[in-house]
This record gives sequence, structure tokens and C-alpha cells, in this order.
Amino acid sequence: MNVHRRIQHLCRLALLSLGAALLLQPVTPALSQATRLSDIAAYQGPDRQKRLVEGAKKEGELMFYSSIPVEDIAVLTATFDKKYGVKTKVWRADSESVLQRVVNEAKARRYDVDVVASSSSGIEPLHRERLLNEVKSPYLDDLIPQSIAPHREWASVYLNTIVQAYNTNLVKKEALPKTYRDLLRPEWKGKLGIEAEDFDWFAQVVMGLGEAQGLKLFRDMVATNGISVRKGHTLLANLVAAGEVPLALTVYGFSAEQLRQKGAPFDWFIIPPLIARPTAAGVAKNAPHPHAAVLFYDFLLGDAQPILAARNFVSPSRKVDSPFTKGPLELIESAEMIENAQKWQDLYNKVIVLPTR
Repeated sequence: MNVHRRIQHLCRLALLSLGAALLLQPVTPALSQATRLSDIAAYQGPDRQKRLVEGAKKEGELMFYSSIPVEDIAVLTATFDKKYGVKTKVWRADSESVLQRVVNEAKARRYDVDVVASSSSGIEPLHRERLLNEVKSPYLDDLIPQSIAPHREWASVYLNTIVQAYNTNLVKKEALPKTYRDLLRPEWKGKLGIEAEDFDWFAQVVMGLGEAQGLKLFRDMVATNGISVRKGHTLLANLVAAGEVPLALTVYGFSAEQLRQKGAPFDWFIIPPLIARPTAAGVAKNAPHPHAAVLFYDFLLGDAQPILAARNFVSPSRKVDSPFTKGPLELIESAEMIENAQKWQDLYNKVIVLPTR
């Protein structure tokens, strides 16, 4: 089962169980803890940073649950620990497992986690069950508005951009399509490729075009020119570089840029708008180390951004230069994917995947 569908199913079962469990248990300690965090998270006075650092040092540690790659977490936490003298404990898993653990611990009235970072489709359900706390971080002003949830209980730490890529020996730059409708032209017959599970990208593009018009366009594209469906974004990018797929519709931006810099006959471009999957962070409602939690959240949105950019992640911060965020940008709608993952996966299979087999 696809990760988005698993998250959707998990939300419906585990969160219903959570709601029922919370009604049956005493709430005084949790409410007290949450109230204290709310006060800290909302404070915006001139001595905010000083208060956070002093409080975090007294708390001494924090617990971080995340799906960020292990080696990147290690760099971030080492930097934070060295700067503030606060020990960061980490539990790392995929987004689905992170969500499940937070939900199960809340159900059991066990409050270990301070900060959560995972895919937005894995963190949005925590907002829906009131397991996150909004933080009035000054670093939110540096982020592009699309990278902050409307309710402001989570914000993007980095963006997995999805770009279009082409083999420079087989496709001339001046001939590149400027719109998705351009892909209906006969010169693209037998030249297009796409990743096998990018139904959320497909949903975002189709909704942007208008659902009926977008679906018709992709059906016509497959019928007239065909699309080669490949499993894995790295494989698809390498096939473009090798010339087996002259033009790919869904390649991760960081891998595209890496291949380009290595001198392969490869380049990338964007059919606007640029679509991206956010990886986001939020502070747990009952964080046991509230000062450290808010301080670490600030760190992820602020000092961590150039560190992540140097490691080939796309930063949502306007203070960090990126070739991926200069034009129109749309983040995949996490709420839409939670509610309608089955619908869009079925449509993707019917319109894109099955006709190519």
C-alpha cells in the first residue's frame, strides 16, 4: 500500500481511537503542561531568545521524532547541541511510523516528544487531533508563505521539488514545452517518462488545470504520445541521462541538479508552477521540555536552513538562495491528499499507469 494511503488509513483508525481514549482519562496534568508551552510559544518580547536559551539549558534536553535522513539529522542536532548546550535525543522512522508513535503515545497519556518533523501529510493529522502547538517564531517571516500551514501549527523545513528533466543530446532547449498542453505535440511521441507513484504531483497539476480539463489533457497525452512509467525517481533521472527517456515529467530537483553538475548530458526545467512536497516541523502540544522545544523549532526554521541547503535540500527560506524557488511554486496539498488519496491514486493508475502496460 502506498505511504499516502497508509497514512490516510492510519489517521482514520488511530485518531478515532485517540479521541475516544482522551475522553476517558483525567486531563489536569496535560492541560497544565500544554498551558505552560502555549505561554512560552506565544511570547514575542525583546528578551524572547534569552528566555528560551536559559529555559532550555535548565531543561537540559529535548526529544525529536523525525523522518529526516539519519545523516542529516546528525548534522543538525550536533550543531544545535554545540550552540546551546542542550542534548537532543532522536527517534527516527518513516513519516507513517512517526505519526503512529505520536498518536499512540498521546492515547496512552505518555508525553515524550517535543518536536516532530516529517512529511506534511504525516504531520497535518497531528494538527487535526490538537496534538500540535502554534509557535510565534520570528523565523516564520523568512519563509515563503506557501510553506506555512494556514493554521500555523507546522511549517516547512525543506521542500522536495519535482522538476522536469531532459537529455541535452536528444532535446534542444529551445524546443522544450512551456505548458503541459505543449506535450500533446507530435514531436513528443515516444519520448516522455514519469515516475510510477507520483499521484500526488498528478493531483496537484490536474487541480491547477481544472479537474475535468486536466484529466482530459493527460488522457490525450497518453493516447497520442504515450508515457514510459518507471519505478523510482533516481532511476528515472538516470534513464534521462542515459538517453533512454528523452524527457521526464517528475524528477526530484536535488538529484536533477546533482546530475547536471556532474556533466551528464542532462538538464532540468520547470513547467510552471513548480510542484513540491514539504517536509515540515511542529511542536508537540504537551512537549515535556517547552523552552527547548520552541528553541529547536526556531533553529530548524532559521539556523538550520543554510545547513540543509548546503546538503542539497531546497530551503523554503527567502534568505537562502535557490534556483528552485524563484518562480511560481505550489506545495502539494496535504489535507487534499489525506482526504482523497485513494481517489487520486486510482485516477493516476487509470489515466497514466495502466494504459502503458
